[in-house]
Amino acid sequence: MQDIQEFLQGRIWLRELLPFGQGAVTELINDGLIGTIPGVTTVRKWHGAMIFRCNRCLTENPRHFHAYNCRKCGRICRYCRHCLNMGRVAECDELLYWCGPDRPSSGSVELTWKGRLTPLQERAAAELQESLLAGRRHLLHAVCGAGKTEILFRPVHRLLSEGKRVCIATPRTDVVLELLPRFTEAVGGSVIHGLYSGSGEPEGFPGLIIATTHQLYRFREAFDVVIVDEADAFPYSYDKTLRQAVKKSLKAGGVLAVVTATPSSAILSEIGKDGGKSVIPVRFHGYPLPEPRSEPLFGYRRKISSGKLPERLRVWTEECLKKKAPFLVFFPSVSLMEKSLPLFSHLDTGIGAVHASHPDRRSLVLALREGRIPGLLTTTILERGITIPRLQIAIVGSENAIFDRSAIIQISGRAGRSSEYPGGDVVLFHHGITPEMDSAVREIRQLNREGGKLVGMPAL
Repeated sequence: MQDIQEFLQGRIWLRELLPFGQGAVTELINDGLIGTIPGVTTVRKWHGAMIFRCNRCLTENPRHFHAYNCRKCGRICRYCRHCLNMGRVAECDELLYWCGPDRPSSGSVELTWKGRLTPLQERAAAELQESLLAGRRHLLHAVCGAGKTEILFRPVHRLLSEGKRVCIATPRTDVVLELLPRFTEAVGGSVIHGLYSGSGEPEGFPGLIIATTHQLYRFREAFDVVIVDEADAFPYSYDKTLRQAVKKSLKAGGVLAVVTATPSSAILSEIGKDGGKSVIPVRFHGYPLPEPRSEPLFGYRRKISSGKLPERLRVWTEECLKKKAPFLVFFPSVSLMEKSLPLFSHLDTGIGAVHASHPDRRSLVLALREGRIPGLLTTTILERGITIPRLQIAIVGSENAIFDRSAIIQISGRAGRSSEYPGGDVVLFHHGITPEMDSAVREIRQLNREGGKLVGMPAL
């Protein structure tokens, strides 16, 4: 029973996928220690219409449900396509959850991180901790490179030491992979799990879970605190069910905190007027954020399609190669990036390319970080969660709608993140300047002005 409780406490899990014998599970159901709900139910809305709802991902979108002849129940059954990659959930399926006594997190938690915070970081960490212990929502608005992860160490340690269960959720797998080893090293004595697509199920009962927001579909009343990192990122900012999953994963009285460099109006509304807020407009090393510069690249699609690398882009890349500075070149689409890769390979055969479904994405990013390859072509999948010293940035087609204000600010924030190399070139190659480009540059300038006033920021 202990193994089943460790696995199921705080989760909502498809019965057929539960890694335990059905006899033991049935016995715990009969004893009232495991509860069951249908996978898909019908719900009457306020206007009287009947709709379907998936009880795992909470979608009610009619396009997400498909009817089929079910062999299991022998009738026409509907299943949810929205969370299908986690196992098919249909009307006749059972979702299980633990409803027995809660098991507290075990272990003597120790803060093993020995670093020092700047005064601004110290204040933000104290404000965040105060809000979370008081049960008050909190927004940590800190620029890219402000040291947001370090700010979280002490508040998370305090929560864990009081026996609370914490989740740090983020829309991107890359960010989970970046945070997991850092928290494992910084907070000792607590079981920490990292959950993302393909991660498997680690052993033990975790006090801290670092997960993609999609993984929270599988949780129910699990956490005392959920901290959403990069809350403005796709797909969390666009998918209502992911935000519902965060709320579903919180215990009654649980607290939400949001960490972002580019808070949207929706995030500000979610925190509310009564929520706490900490603002850090300066990076941990005190140097300004790299300000993007614009370079026209008219007709770049036509030139790339004809097998020619646009001259300005070629010169920029050759400069990076000459200086042996690692670089990222962002593209608005996978197809344009793949057409460009052979052209970049003429400059250096070591240049690679990655996108969301690339099988070698993690190994290529590691190779860039370790200096084994000179640069990478990428989509917006690498706009967050990557820190490489001396990194240079180019955005090809920055006029494209996918490069909105938030994306441009985040991508720019990949440069100049280390105190040894606080500068870095960020160039917006475009076929016409857009309001989003202007807005991003204005916001970066404003943050640099505010940060300079606070710390007497040095010039680059």
